[in-house]
Amino acid sequence: MDIRALSSYWRCSMDELTKRQPEEVSRVLPIPELVESFLRAQDIREVSKQAYKVGLERFVSWLSSEGTTQPDRSTILAFKSHLGELGLSPNTVNSYLVSIKRFFCFLESIRKYPNVARDIKGVPQPKGHLRESLTLAQVKDLLAQIDTSTLQGKRDFAMVNLMVRTGLRTIEVVRANVEDVRQEAGEPVLWIQGKGKSSKGDFVILVEKALNPILAYLAARGKADPGDPLFTSISDRNEGERLTTRTIRGIVKAALRKINIESDKLTAHSLRHSFATLSLRAGAPLIQVRDALRHSSIETTEIYAHNLERLEKGAERFIDF
Repeated sequence: MDIRALSSYWRCSMDELTKRQPEEVSRVLPIPELVESFLRAQDIREVSKQAYKVGLERFVSWLSSEGTTQPDRSTILAFKSHLGELGLSPNTVNSYLVSIKRFFCFLESIRKYPNVARDIKGVPQPKGHLRESLTLAQVKDLLAQIDTSTLQGKRDFAMVNLMVRTGLRTIEVVRANVEDVRQEAGEPVLWIQGKGKSSKGDFVILVEKALNPILAYLAARGKADPGDPLFTSISDRNEGERLTTRTIRGIVKAALRKINIESDKLTAHSLRHSFATLSLRAGAPLIQVRDALRHSSIETTEIYAHNLERLEKGAERFIDF
């Protein structure tokens, strides 16, 4: 979940709130009941509503353990500290805080309780990326060790090759269907349903070296209907069914081990980082890399560019003695 985008989307309209003369609100807060009212009032996708529910359930549970029935600003700050002490990731902590801030904004809008979470800041996000990128040599080795003489090998090669040449996320690979391989203005593309999206409104370009392995795999697989998954299981128990993100992660990790790469920071998601790094290093314009990765903000893509420039032109390289 993109916390910055979510926070921006759900930010309360301060102008609208200040126009109103707040009525006297109840200081006794039946939180569980109000949480249900809040969730019912949200005109959002179910996955977002579920994220709110998870954050608020944890907040309610913590309030109960603390014996708090009338939370104030210090209560929210104490809960924020509590989350930090649990060792949760910044993304998770910020996700919970967004839920709470939106909840109290809702309570104030219906004049049930003051917005005691207003202007509570999220925790800083770590700079850079939690996953590393592969070098070009490592990518070549990774693909070269996949045995394409078998149906499984053809599938794994086509899939891993696609991910590193287009920057697809595992969930986007999972959601891809045979019919999503199409043409746009005469060029082969793969239409995708991105993370957090409800439809297939984006595409990645299938250059010849990305398309041909997919076609070879589909030919070896045999007859497939347009709505069938692009990549399917070949196990006896799940043959023909859609792969899961867990299976794809396992396939990539197994392939990495075969070239003696064993690291928690080199995973299936590293193929996405590798695409960004390698395309920028080869001269791709930053905005085109942003479009391919479908980043909501170019600032996210700029992290890759900054890191590359830092590595290639770092001040440390100017000292020679």
